[in-house]
Amino acid sequence: MTPDELFDDIAADLAHRGAISGAMFGKRALKAHGKAFVCLKDDRLAFKLGDGTPAHAEALALQGAELFDPSGNQFPFKDWVAVPHTYAAQWPELAEAALSSLTS
Repeated sequence: MTPDELFDDIAADLAHRGAISGAMFGKRALKAHGKAFVCLKDDRLAFKLGDGTPAHAEALALQGAELFDPSGNQFPFKDWVAVPHTYAAQWPELAEAALSSLTS
């Protein structure tokens, strides 16, 4: 499954919780309560998990994962982790965690 197809599946699965598709920095994103919590850039899906949370640490520990730098200019967002497509099976769970962090 391509990153775009998986993004669409995640969006559909989270729609009942108020997630809507939108854009962030010109990239496909999921938003809820007016805030982005997932962003697709190339073959990586970035999740707003909150710096210092267990979910953030676990995502960042995945090989190839890194802090999300949407501009590519060495200004990463400390609350966001970009996870490569290699871990696509974990993307839905990470998206759930990111959405939950918006409401906690």
